[in-house]
Amino acid sequence: MPVAGSRATSTRSAEAGVGLLSSIVGVTVFVVLLLFAVQLALNLYATSVVTTVTYDAARQVAGSDGGPLATAAAEARARELLGRFESGGGSLRFEWDTSREDVLLLEVFAERPSLLAGVRFPFQHVDRTAVVRWERPR
Repeated sequence: MPVAGSRATSTRSAEAGVGLLSSIVGVTVFVVLLLFAVQLALNLYATSVVTTVTYDAARQVAGSDGGPLATAAAEARARELLGRFESGGGSLRFEWDTSREDVLLLEVFAERPSLLAGVRFPFQHVDRTAVVRWERPR
């Protein structure tokens, strides 16, 4: 004799697969935000390194005679420190102005390589200018 009040129910639901779709969308959004955060963190690090190397190179030349040999040595050292920019697909450009009487001007333009090949982000370009007084006895 069947138990009163029990019904046969189906184990299949009309909502089958709904959790899978929302999980895929959620994971995709999470991964995209994570990649953006990593790109931003790398940009902050790259900006800091380019700024430091720019001022160090300018100070190195300002403490010397300021001739072509001094600028070439400082630029070679800066390129050595920033070598991953060029080797990873980025670019570096140095512009020296040693013609002024009281200050030395160095502009560095760096294009940081991206984590994703072929994808460009607006904050990959770093421009830094260092203005340093000549270190000469008066």
